[in-house]
Amino acid sequence: MQQSEFLKIVMPFKDKLYRMAKRLLVSKEEAEDATQEVLLRLWSKNESMDRYKNVEAFAMTMTKNLCLDRLKSKQASNLKLVHSNYQDESRSLQKQIEAEDSVRLMEKIMEGLPEQQKIILQLRDIEQYEFEEICELLNMKPTAVRVNLSRARKTVREALLKKHSYGVG
Repeated sequence: MQQSEFLKIVMPFKDKLYRMAKRLLVSKEEAEDATQEVLLRLWSKNESMDRYKNVEAFAMTMTKNLCLDRLKSKQASNLKLVHSNYQDESRSLQKQIEAEDSVRLMEKIMEGLPEQQKIILQLRDIEQYEFEEICELLNMKPTAVRVNLSRARKTVREALLKKHSYGVG
């Protein structure tokens, strides 16, 4: 496969790879490094890329596995799961502060979710993947994906209701 063909195939979903890495790793730099490493690995598999029926799913799986490996490594002892790609400069200061508080609350809630639920919630509700794609990416049965997504959403919903009802977090 030539470089131009490779770029046509991979570049449309490279931002999804980055967002997945950003979801799983603490810093923008870590996410960028992970994304770059996945793209390099894909390029090294360039000649055999035709055998993968869904290159995007393969790349997302690589990204997930790489990030989880980094989280488990000794070097990553200070990493935690976060999500902080929210910015909107047109808001008033008060609304901006409220939005930042909401993002921090969601980060805190999502940190408490089991690993699989975090990933499924990211893929389905943020990346907008279909259930079949998530099943393929995570090598899970549809029932297991739906149950994990349901549990993750329920946990998030209950935590948000508790916070908004009692004002404590």
